[in-house]
Amino acid sequence: MRLFGTKEMGQDQTKQQIEKGLQLYQSNQTEKALQVWMRVLEKTMDPAGRFRVLGCLITAHSEMGRYKDMLKFAVVQIDTARELEDPDYLMESYLNLARSNEKLCEFQKTISYCKTCLNMQGTTVSLQLNGQVSLSMGNAFLGLSIFQKALECFEKALRYAHNNDDKMLECRVCCSLGSFYTQIKDYEKALFFPCKAAELVNDYGKGWSLKYRAMSQYHMAVAYRKLGHLADAMECCEESMKIALQHGDRPLQALCLLCFADIHRSRADIQTAFPRYDSSMSIMTEIGNRLGQIQVLLGVAKCWVIQKELDKALEGIEKAQELAEGLGNKIGLLKLHCLCEGIYRTKGQQRELRDHVVKFHECVEEMELYCGMCGESIGEKNNQLQALPCSHFFHLKCLQTNGTRGCPNCRRSSMKPGFV
Repeated sequence: MRLFGTKEMGQDQTKQQIEKGLQLYQSNQTEKALQVWMRVLEKTMDPAGRFRVLGCLITAHSEMGRYKDMLKFAVVQIDTARELEDPDYLMESYLNLARSNEKLCEFQKTISYCKTCLNMQGTTVSLQLNGQVSLSMGNAFLGLSIFQKALECFEKALRYAHNNDDKMLECRVCCSLGSFYTQIKDYEKALFFPCKAAELVNDYGKGWSLKYRAMSQYHMAVAYRKLGHLADAMECCEESMKIALQHGDRPLQALCLLCFADIHRSRADIQTAFPRYDSSMSIMTEIGNRLGQIQVLLGVAKCWVIQKELDKALEGIEKAQELAEGLGNKIGLLKLHCLCEGIYRTKGQQRELRDHVVKFHECVEEMELYCGMCGESIGEKNNQLQALPCSHFFHLKCLQTNGTRGCPNCRRSSMKPGFV
């Protein structure tokens, strides 16, 4: 009887200590919270408590940008879930493994773990996780520039959010959609979705972590800069950076520094832009955000072009190209070919110019980044786009002019011969 009582105490103590850690974490005493949770991990005999404390450690390391540690804890959590023999625990641990890989820009692995999650037959709890799985999968497809599948996943995640009245998930999906439309250059939608996220934070976010506010402000800043509203961009980015600094959110600090640098570059204030790119790059490198590193290198290369230092620009482009090829980030490669085109045209080097024009069009073709109605490429300049239910997107003006009698892209795909 006494033995049973001791185990109960172990469970209660575990719960109390996890709560203590959460209170410390929420009051920004992150290191103390980590110490409490690590002690629980070492001493608890309760597998469910162990699973929960691993979840806390995964979230904390994610927010600090310690993605390799996040991955380590996610692997341990899967073992704990297997021990518990509960499909809900197992699905949650695979979602954490997918997210860790997403943060480390291992996009193929992310997609594979997300598919594992979706194939698991859990209970209603895991059905609620499906929205988060779809979001992580969408982010991975976006990292690989597979836009149609990314959009399908984001729309699925939104449906889950609406069906479960999950405003936090809706907020995160809106931020990802902001990023999606920034990449394909529909800047009105790129602003609309983070504004929607900011509205959700204002209406429902009293008890939420401030990171949701910071995240929506950052995505608004990016869209405002693209639209040329630099004062608005600066204001949103400052708001986001303030929260990121208060909470020790290194990944967001790196993104804000990149956005500040881009704003200064847009103002042609290159001397102020450079040190911000440097600071952003050092955090991006430290946390392993290779997608972010590509964006920094692109921004720096554009600064060198403005200063007519074309060879220095090409050096940065070469590094960025290596990273983009390694990640399979085709939109990054497309932007680099576009930049090289301009540089080699200025230098009068026809052979290199032709080479990059060909590669640019190969990227457009591979990503299906063209309007199936007018044939013009999408993502070269700001254009209002509209997706059909199949997630192929077109210029809004082309759809309004021609109407929709089914999707031309899907029609073309179905006409391709399967065999000769």
